[in-house]
Amino acid sequence: MTTHPEHDGPPSDYRLLLPDGWFRILLDPGQRHRSVDALVERRFQGIDNAPHLKDEMRADLRRRAAEAYRGGGIELYLSFQEAGPLTIPASLLVSLAPLRGPEPLSPHDLAAAFARGAGPDEDGTEVSVEDLAAGTVVRVRSTTRPTERERQDGQRDSVSVEYHVPVPGSAQYLLLTFSTPLEPLAEAMAGLFDAIASSLTWTE
Repeated sequence: MTTHPEHDGPPSDYRLLLPDGWFRILLDPGQRHRSVDALVERRFQGIDNAPHLKDEMRADLRRRAAEAYRGGGIELYLSFQEAGPLTIPASLLVSLAPLRGPEPLSPHDLAAAFARGAGPDEDGTEVSVEDLAAGTVVRVRSTTRPTERERQDGQRDSVSVEYHVPVPGSAQYLLLTFSTPLEPLAEAMAGLFDAIASSLTWTE
């Protein structure tokens, strides 16, 4: 059942439940470096002979966090979940999506716009409207194929799932963007992303 805050104004915050192995990076410039440094120290806890790898990870995360903030990001979550000897890479970027026109689009109108505008570099884009605890949302799943040059640089097919969630009492959408380079595990990863998105609730 779809639920909404009982007051007319927008909620003050939101809450998400993430599995073990996911780490949050705060993107605000005043908090970003401390957040990245804490994650790096946690990942390398007990490892004292890899200063170069630590520096590389720190620089990469700071770059990714800065790019996410410039794109309107609020928080960036990174997965370091482990399955046996493997780490399962995935990310979640939470951002406020800009208003696309003078009036806010309804989820159904937004879904129709996404269905019409799927790009040629996105394979098998799926657009749907779904009811979650946080409200009626637009879900967009796509697979992006890198160019030949990008493949030579090591980039792989990536699966992304977006959830466009109307913020109650406002004209804005909260955007949850999940991504993983594990295209062979697309179905399992999409199921995980759905479960995380379903945990979104608004707080007073």
